[in-house]
Amino acid sequence: MTSRGDEAMQGTMISGRILAIGDSDSCGGSGIQADTKAITALGGYAMTAVTALTAQNTEGVSGTVATTGGFVAKQMRMALKDIGADVIKIGMVPNEEAIESVHYTYMEFAPDTPIVLDPVMISKDGHPMIDREAIHMMRQHFLLHAAIVTPNIAETEMLTGMEIHTLKDMTHAAEIMITLGCQSVLVKGGHFEGETLYDVLFSEEGLEVFEDTRINTPHTHGTGCTLASAIATGLAQKMTMRDSVARARAYVRQAILTAPGFGKGHGPLNHAHTVAPFHPE
Repeated sequence: MTSRGDEAMQGTMISGRILAIGDSDSCGGSGIQADTKAITALGGYAMTAVTALTAQNTEGVSGTVATTGGFVAKQMRMALKDIGADVIKIGMVPNEEAIESVHYTYMEFAPDTPIVLDPVMISKDGHPMIDREAIHMMRQHFLLHAAIVTPNIAETEMLTGMEIHTLKDMTHAAEIMITLGCQSVLVKGGHFEGETLYDVLFSEEGLEVFEDTRINTPHTHGTGCTLASAIATGLAQKMTMRDSVARARAYVRQAILTAPGFGKGHGPLNHAHTVAPFHPE
């Protein structure tokens, strides 16, 4: 007799290999932990290369220890030489040494693999997550190879050098980002005030503005990491850029709406809302 658990395992389909590069979050809501959860929940296969260890919780980051560039490269090589990757998702890369290591390893082992770049620079509580000296190198090494970049307002301002106050500013910034070399950009407007939230996608399919009502909740820890990894999973599964972004936004929105309410600050999302519960017999 086949149990319900056996049936669930037989029905599990994994499509798309994603190598996620970024920091480890000790409370599990963002960084590599969020990447792995989102990719798995959407049916992809997650691999990781950890660029830094962070001591943090929902109230903020209390410390960061960077991984050596050589060890970041070794993690990437081990994954790429054996399993390979359909998409590489890059999150927080804290310094020039790590950026160079990621870049040269990518160029050697996966130069034609699409990159989804989430340019993590500042945490929700304003804690710097990257050396300022590394921003130019990020533009030079990552933007030129990125299939899509997913900056929030503050990160877009840092990358473009312009101030952003309106939706019109967001669309202009997206156009500037394209001139920096990336194929597509999603400028995220979640940090703006107001009840309406806008995200601006500029891709080869054209310019599209996504509009949603704001969810009034503190449980938004790791939304950027989650969104970028969800987009990466869609691309790895051969979805179009527009459809990958649309599905990722819907996935993140539901993850916020069903957040478990953990922590005293900005709580984590419910990454598992797509996954049917397992009932052992």
